[in-house]
Amino acid sequence: MAKNAVQWEQTPKLPPSHYVDSRIYTDNQLFQEEREKVFNKCWYIACHESEIPNACDYRTFQHPGGAPLIIVRGEDMQVRSFYNICPHRGNTLLYDPVGNAKRITCIFHAWSFDAQGNCVDITREEQGYQKRFCKADAALREVKTEVGYGGFVWVNTDDSSESLKDYIGAAMSELEPYINMPLEVFHYHRAIVDTNFKLWHDTNSEFYHDYMHYFNRVTGMMQPGYFDRKCVGYDNGHVLVGSMEIKYDAYEGSKQRGIGWPGLAQGGWILIDLFPGMTYNLRTSVLRMDTMIPLGPNKVMIEYRGMGLKSDTPEERAQRIFDHNTIWGPFGRNLHEDLLGVQGQGRAMRENTDSRWVLHGREENSTIHDEIGMRHYYAEWSRRMGRKAFDPYGEKRVTAAA
Repeated sequence: MAKNAVQWEQTPKLPPSHYVDSRIYTDNQLFQEEREKVFNKCWYIACHESEIPNACDYRTFQHPGGAPLIIVRGEDMQVRSFYNICPHRGNTLLYDPVGNAKRITCIFHAWSFDAQGNCVDITREEQGYQKRFCKADAALREVKTEVGYGGFVWVNTDDSSESLKDYIGAAMSELEPYINMPLEVFHYHRAIVDTNFKLWHDTNSEFYHDYMHYFNRVTGMMQPGYFDRKCVGYDNGHVLVGSMEIKYDAYEGSKQRGIGWPGLAQGGWILIDLFPGMTYNLRTSVLRMDTMIPLGPNKVMIEYRGMGLKSDTPEERAQRIFDHNTIWGPFGRNLHEDLLGVQGQGRAMRENTDSRWVLHGREENSTIHDEIGMRHYYAEWSRRMGRKAFDPYGEKRVTAAA
């Protein structure tokens, strides 16, 4: 037998909560269940209200559960969401990712709808339907929508879901005071990565991976208090990653940020991971929001938004953009390293045909390198999926020797 073959098949000598079966990152059956049992039941960020500032502005949104949606600001200035589907023949209504549409007209048979989702015209309505069917019977299918927690537009395709406030609970209590003023998106980009969406969320949840970032090691890991930061788990799988003050001037050629964020200490950092795949990341002068749209078990689209204050002067906005793009933007110091890390993990799991265990077993008194956040996430994943993350198919495994 090949060296370490027995060890490879044995479960780790850790509690079951401290590892997961790698098939939860690659198995298509589990991915389809995640769409139905997780994404279609949870509140999820679709966009920010500043991206649809005017009446009849819209954005299309590929919901992570699979449904195509339209996020639109009505003529009454209320933000609503609808399936991007004509109720007549199921044709796609809007193809452009952004735009302004006082009337949303289907290209197939020219049925039209207003920005509140009401059907306003059926071509040859009376001739074809007489009085048997009319515009009042053909409104767009609405999706539950709320605006909150920094002005983000949240949607939930489950009509019977709890409120957004109940879903978030106390998870945003540390960050919320800093994002209760009008915000604005100044930078948007996306990356499509050959990996599982959970691996990106895992990387945002644990900072043992800071060893991958030279910049982070110098400005964070080598600074007093880094290893004392506490991670806190909340209901519904949300996690607050311990906060601290980042010393940007510790990096050669860098300096502390020229502007800050109202109320936040200089170099302050607050990071919150929300189940099942959103991350608020406030660092000194910029709020970065990561959201994920899984495209399959081995492919994910990650959306990144750089946020500033709506009240920014041109000079303040230019500084925030500079700070964002030199650190967290697509050509900054951190992002490409994270993407390489998660894509490397995904490739290794896809190409290995045998099941293998992924460890979430670090314990450091719930501090920054403790993988408590990942264990908390997979406990919620297991609850919602009705499967154990460490044994998703209920198989009998070879048990490691004591």
